[in-house]
Amino acid sequence: MPSRTKVAVGGVIGALALVGAAAVATAALSVIVARKVIVPPSRREEDVAVRSVDLEAGLIVLDSTPDSRLRGEYSFWFARETGHARVGEIVSATATSVTRRIVGVDVGDLRTAKRGRLTGWFYLTPADLEVPYDHVEIATPLGDAPAWLVPASDGPSTHWAIHVHGRAVRRPETLRAVPIFREAGFTSLVVSYRNDGEAPRSDDFRYALGDREWLDVDAAMRYALSHGATELVLVGWSMGGATVLQALTRSTYSDKVVGVVLESPVVDWIAALDFQVKMRNLPVFVRSFVILLYKHPWGRLFTGLAEPLDIDRLDFVTRAKELDRPVLILHSDDDGFVPSTASRALALARPDIVTLEAFDTARHTKLWNYDRERWEGAIRRWIAKLPSAQRRTNSALRES
Repeated sequence: MPSRTKVAVGGVIGALALVGAAAVATAALSVIVARKVIVPPSRREEDVAVRSVDLEAGLIVLDSTPDSRLRGEYSFWFARETGHARVGEIVSATATSVTRRIVGVDVGDLRTAKRGRLTGWFYLTPADLEVPYDHVEIATPLGDAPAWLVPASDGPSTHWAIHVHGRAVRRPETLRAVPIFREAGFTSLVVSYRNDGEAPRSDDFRYALGDREWLDVDAAMRYALSHGATELVLVGWSMGGATVLQALTRSTYSDKVVGVVLESPVVDWIAALDFQVKMRNLPVFVRSFVILLYKHPWGRLFTGLAEPLDIDRLDFVTRAKELDRPVLILHSDDDGFVPSTASRALALARPDIVTLEAFDTARHTKLWNYDRERWEGAIRRWIAKLPSAQRRTNSALRES
């Protein structure tokens, strides 16, 4: 073989080898990303360093991060989530540190904390709200799942709100919304769902991004209706937003839903995956491979999913025309995990039913913490416009 031909063949083989190596690397990255999204984490990253704690002065000094620089009150988890404190407003800040007030320490010795993470939870149980509540069990397809039942402020009510938390967290995340609904005459059902660490596990122990979790919300809807509810509002946080939208469009009880509230929601998983890929500076093809892994039966070999996910059904920007109930979306443009672009697109597609309360600086599921008055006001005004709220007002006027 002439030398030039050998060089050419060698070049082609080398190029194919490089292409093959790149394809393998992209596929490997895709598997890692796909699993990271759907595998429940054993523990969360402690991403904020603690510089000092002065319990007598009631001050904690943290490294400066996008979350630690936010105004407001937050949960601070430490000691691998065995410790919990509540931190308040910023006292002072430098380019590298933030000093905040300590509102209280619920569990653990904060003085020994070296690292931790800030979340928006703030309340750990309904007892922190200083309201009456009961522990109840919801009969889901996988078994009984614990829930909190918080009655309306004026007693038994036929109007119920079902609160659904997000990915990799638990029920307490949603407690911030309970007082507003309680004040408005709603009984609140704060639920758990499969694979969240409280409800029963699925056989594959994988999140389905709302594609199967909605069945547990459906069970909660059935529970509410069998215990006196005649009208429901579904309240979903983050992935809980995707879950309640599935319940709204797939449950046999959906005709009882009078409205939906979405906090930092995933309304389009493809947009969310795009954002995560770009944020990590990964090849653009990773997102496409991840979707293939979720959608096709052979993907289970790499993801561990028991059955494929219907990603297209989880896109409510494309499915906007199918929605027919009032929707309130609260989302911050600097979310950092779930982009607000899809929320904005849904609001643009359905201005007749979707109300968007857009923040610019509040991060993911921390809007209440950042500006409680604005957040609660938005929900209060939205509730007042519901047909059921107007009927209650008219009924009260007639009785008076």
